Amino acid sequence: MRSIREAPKRPINLSLNAKVLDMAKDMGLNISQTVDALLTEEVLRQYRERWQEDNAQAIADYNARIEREGTFSQRIQRYLEEQRAKEPESSR
Repeated sequence: MRSIREAPKRPINLSLNAKVLDMAKDMGLNISQTVDALLTEEVLRQYRERWQEDNAQAIADYNARIEREGTFSQRIQRYLEEQRAKEPESSR
């Protein structure tokens, strides 16, 4: 989604609240730029929200595995501790 902000522009017909549009023009706002920015943020927000929903089960499964087994580095640390515990005192 990184390139979404750099995509080319395309003209469209858009209906907006006339009062708000007049006020925005009086304020000197760039209507096209403002709508584009707001729409981009809403699209990205919904994209992230849907991604979370679509991947909720995989995330839950991953979190359960980490809870059960620990992270990769935690597993290595446990392994190394077990190996050290197996070593005779004289070889340490």
